[in-house]
Amino acid sequence: MPDVYTHGHHESVLRSHTWRTVANSAAYLAGSLRPGMSLLDVGCGPGTLTIDLARHVLPGRVVGVDAASGVLEGARARAAEAGVDVEFVVGDVYRLDAPDDSFDVVHAHQVLQHLTDPVAALREMRRVCRPGGIVAVRDADFGAFTWHPEAPGLEDWRMLYRDVTQANRAECHAGRRLLAWALAAGFTDVTPGASVWCFATPEERRWWASVWAERTVHSDFAAQAKSYRLADDVLLESLHDAWLEWGEAPEGWFACVHGELIARA
Repeated sequence: MPDVYTHGHHESVLRSHTWRTVANSAAYLAGSLRPGMSLLDVGCGPGTLTIDLARHVLPGRVVGVDAASGVLEGARARAAEAGVDVEFVVGDVYRLDAPDDSFDVVHAHQVLQHLTDPVAALREMRRVCRPGGIVAVRDADFGAFTWHPEAPGLEDWRMLYRDVTQANRAECHAGRRLLAWALAAGFTDVTPGASVWCFATPEERRWWASVWAERTVHSDFAAQAKSYRLADDVLLESLHDAWLEWGEAPEGWFACVHGELIARA
């Protein structure tokens, strides 16, 4: 069974992905970046984070790789608009089109959680990383997400999300497993850690709720849930409504826990 990307590239998904920056999604790596470094961003998606990473290493070479050709068109347009030189190419994390020891930094954000063989992917990322270079990964841990007030509908959403990812032979609790995967891939110099996204202001809360409400009924996640007979339209609509209801709670607070890891090649 090939890897299946749980989210797909619906507009609601891209709306959340284009929000990502070094400050909110790669702060653990920022202190290791230097001008002139070469960097490969694996699973770059719409490229917003790739472009921001490039600002930290220019004039170094930066390449963004993604399996979905369509999403890269937008990434190229964003890079051109930002005036940042980034090369975006279609690629496969298990068979990267680069010689051994090609990059100073190989980065993947929210990628390993969607793979059937994250250890093999890490080995391939290590192959194209120069000796002494950095392989940096960050992934959410859905089982560690927490929120207030209690919302049974959001708990039902989390359980459905887990079931869909399991049907895809992927791991939605990836954050807690990054260290184990890196050790299994042969890394010995590893610095693990964790960080969170927190959505608690009225604007943040409503944005996060609206993004996930829409994703729950319109993204590939919804299509997969139905195709695996894990949910129907009635259930998905109820989860959509639960997200919006939580988003209107004045005391609403949501924390997304992420594992993160820097491994020396």
